[in-house]
Amino acid sequence: MTTQHHQNSPHPTKPPTIQALSMGAGVQSSALLLMSAQGLLPKLDYAAFADTGWERPETYAALDRLENEVAKPAGIEIVRLSAGDIRRDALDPNSRFSTMPMFIKNRDGSKGMLRRQCTSTYKIKILLAEARRRLGAEVFDDGRIGRVKRSQHLNMWVGISSDEFHRAKDSGVKYAVNTFPLLELGLTRADTQAYLDSHGFAAVSKSACVGCPYTSNAGWRNLRDNHPEQWNQAVEFDHAIREGSARANANGRPLLGQAFLHPSLQPLDSASIDAPPKRRHLRLVGADEADNWEDGDPDGCSPWACRSGRPETPPGSSEVAA
Repeated sequence: MTTQHHQNSPHPTKPPTIQALSMGAGVQSSALLLMSAQGLLPKLDYAAFADTGWERPETYAALDRLENEVAKPAGIEIVRLSAGDIRRDALDPNSRFSTMPMFIKNRDGSKGMLRRQCTSTYKIKILLAEARRRLGAEVFDDGRIGRVKRSQHLNMWVGISSDEFHRAKDSGVKYAVNTFPLLELGLTRADTQAYLDSHGFAAVSKSACVGCPYTSNAGWRNLRDNHPEQWNQAVEFDHAIREGSARANANGRPLLGQAFLHPSLQPLDSASIDAPPKRRHLRLVGADEADNWEDGDPDGCSPWACRSGRPETPPGSSEVAA
């Protein structure tokens, strides 16, 4: 595997001695773990899963299986990291809360969206802190992890496939060099899913919080029909965040509008999430998100690969109206 360096990467005199994986237990990162375990890619030193405390049941189940059936037999450590519980933090006026990308109904009736800060707080920051610890940075009594010596760095594998090239981003720091093995191998998401299928890992879903606003209608139906406990949590959460985060309200900074988990700006338990009639479903150019939310956000949620505006169209493809 050829290491891919980006603009913010260091110019080391020797290659990094640590190979790490940003593990989300979704299709791409699961494929990378399996490829490493089978020797198709270099051996990983560890795979880090950043737990928001409110991941989907399928994600936890997939992670457990990957750890027991793939990582442990191959001698790859899976480390589970946490910066807190995103649901609890949002509802607790005494907890700091990083904004989720909630849909907003402004006072004038127009639609808006809150900035996504949750991925940075609950995933990227703790992944980078673990990277510094692995590189020998000082760990203080309060749990904070210090700086890394200038010459130290590791490779952070990120699961981005060739059809999602636009999502590949630098880490933003020199001690963790983001690399994209699936891009280097020219593998698409379909290729990685086929690879997982052939090894008995067909049921791998996108990693995201139970209450992620980017959940598709199909995802909400799955939660409602198959995981009633988590569905009830999401419904209760949706009602609770209508005026914004508890801490902001407690500090006298209420939301100038109303927040919702569904782009229709309707309460989750009354939003139209049932399957549309069977027909060819294509995203309309410029169409309202609520009208085309059967598949939701195609990018999912992943460190260094968050959606920013509408996904770009890969070369050679086009969007057409139904």
